[in-house]
Amino acid sequence: MSDTPETAPLPPETAPAAAESIHGASPQPEVMPSLEEMLKTAELKAAEHHDAWLRAKAEGENIRRRAQEDIAKAGKFAVEKFAGELLAVKDSLEAALTNENQDAAALGAGVELTLKQLVAAFEKSGLNEVHPLGEKFDPHRHQAISQIDAPAGTAPGSVLTVLQKGYLLHERVIRPALVIVAKAPDA
Repeated sequence: MSDTPETAPLPPETAPAAAESIHGASPQPEVMPSLEEMLKTAELKAAEHHDAWLRAKAEGENIRRRAQEDIAKAGKFAVEKFAGELLAVKDSLEAALTNENQDAAALGAGVELTLKQLVAAFEKSGLNEVHPLGEKFDPHRHQAISQIDAPAGTAPGSVLTVLQKGYLLHERVIRPALVIVAKAPDA
């Protein structure tokens, strides 16, 4: 045995720190921001988030306002195409009234042409006639004003007479057809 005390080796994790303390260097302390700096940073982030929220809120309100304006315009100008089609019909009727030297045949032919223009305008706009003569009564499309005994060979519940045509706008009933319906014979 020797007179010098034996030293045990240091674990690897503590070796650098021990080397620094032996050589006179001190470890760098971790720099912690002060509470004031942390508060200032948090306030800046909060202001950014608040600004972003205000912008998003304003954008949402603008979208809602524009959508309401679009809906109002759509309702206001929904019949624009149909109105344009009807202008030709009106022009034809006015032309017929201004021509004083017409005979009945010419006037009748003009009225027929004008009716064709009107029917074409209806078709372009999705407005269709309901003329259910001989069809089975449909309470969703027809309005029965009376019932009469079914003639021989006619099924009960079928439309015998159409007093006024009905109209559908894209399969939605605008006006039901006024009809007289065949009732079942009394038993």
